Amino acid sequence: MSPVFLDTVGLIALWDTDDQWHAAADAAYQKMVSARRSTVTTSFILLECGNTAARRTFRSDVCALRRGLELRNELIVPTEDDWQAAWGAYERGEAAQAGIVDHVSFAVMRRLGVMEAFTGNRHFHAAGFATLF
Repeated sequence: MSPVFLDTVGLIALWDTDDQWHAAADAAYQKMVSARRSTVTTSFILLECGNTAARRTFRSDVCALRRGLELRNELIVPTEDDWQAAWGAYERGEAAQAGIVDHVSFAVMRRLGVMEAFTGNRHFHAAGFATLF
């Protein structure tokens, strides 16, 4: 089974109990864990999470996730080709005018053959991916 891509929207919703998507993210995450789904994400996603969590109670969760992803070789550093493809798609306004980090995620997901994302971000649907909540 293909891994699930971890997106910033999903991770923040999981960690932040006040987030509007927390209940949906928590339920989706518990299903992933029960099914023993592997995960991947990019260094860019961790940077976004780190910025969001800098002054929040879940700061240590970001650090723990990074360590775990690195140990399992599930942290992907985007390639130059990913970077170029993302900027091209961004410039064309693809995926309902998604942001640049989302476009980098899409490029990495396509390269790795990952079709599902742990997110509720509508831009993933617009780019042709399934979201878990």
